[in-house]
Amino acid sequence: MDNSGKEKEAIQLMADADKKVKSSGSFLGGMFGGGHHKVEEACEMYCRAANMFKMAKNWSAAGNAFCKAARLHMQLQNKHDCATSFIDAGNAFKKSDPNEAIKCLNAAVDIYTDMGRFTIAAKHHISIAEIYESELVDIEKAIAHYEQAADYYKGEESNSSANKCLLKVGAYCAQLEQYQKAIEIYEQVGANTMDNPLLKYSAKEYFFKASLCHFIVDELNAKIAVEKYEEMFPAFSDSRECKLLKKLLEAHEEQNSEAFTEAVKEFDSISRLDQWHTTLLLRIKKTIQGDEGDLK
Repeated sequence: MDNSGKEKEAIQLMADADKKVKSSGSFLGGMFGGGHHKVEEACEMYCRAANMFKMAKNWSAAGNAFCKAARLHMQLQNKHDCATSFIDAGNAFKKSDPNEAIKCLNAAVDIYTDMGRFTIAAKHHISIAEIYESELVDIEKAIAHYEQAADYYKGEESNSSANKCLLKVGAYCAQLEQYQKAIEIYEQVGANTMDNPLLKYSAKEYFFKASLCHFIVDELNAKIAVEKYEEMFPAFSDSRECKLLKKLLEAHEEQNSEAFTEAVKEFDSISRLDQWHTTLLLRIKKTIQGDEGDLK
């Protein structure tokens, strides 16, 4: 379907809206009233133009039109509509200009926090974090936004949403070799979930991840941590993850890289280890003397 006509229509609509905004601020417009009404009409026109640009897949123009609507909503003190328009702008810019998308989403977040709408603000912090993750590949900034989202969720007692954000932070911290921070997160989330009948099955996974982070830092630390987790959460003792950790600790103590690899292979044949686990296990294995640095 050819939407080029929509784009021409949108450009005309933008020009008409611009004229309305100008005339609303003129001397005559002010004298005879109606300025406020004209601004409202212009707002509506910018939004209609933005949707036409979307149909024509001109994402930057759509984003700019939504931004104009947002600024007018702010002028009219319509905070909620202003935030909604900034979100619409952000979603359009996601397809053409990630940095602009982040600016718009941040503007919306500021309005939502000002209104005390922390759950919605948290949701959009996650959107910003995802842009930093996938489009801009700035992991430090992604971490900061996931942490902010987790804080807002905790404040609103949305603990499972907070935990999801924290687990993202923990995974990235471990990758960036910020092991102490990763350990604190995995221990915190593990402790939060082990008493919940629906979530306690996941607790062993978090204690396993915390143990691997300990192991990279220091073998003795890892031994003490595993014992602590077994005391805290007796079900951890019977888990395959805990048994693997004990085999790995033994192989590491004996500086036996073959036994280390064998234990990992055996575990992996039943429960596939993902990229994150494999990366950490390789880092641990490299600390064994004369190791080749692979898990084959």
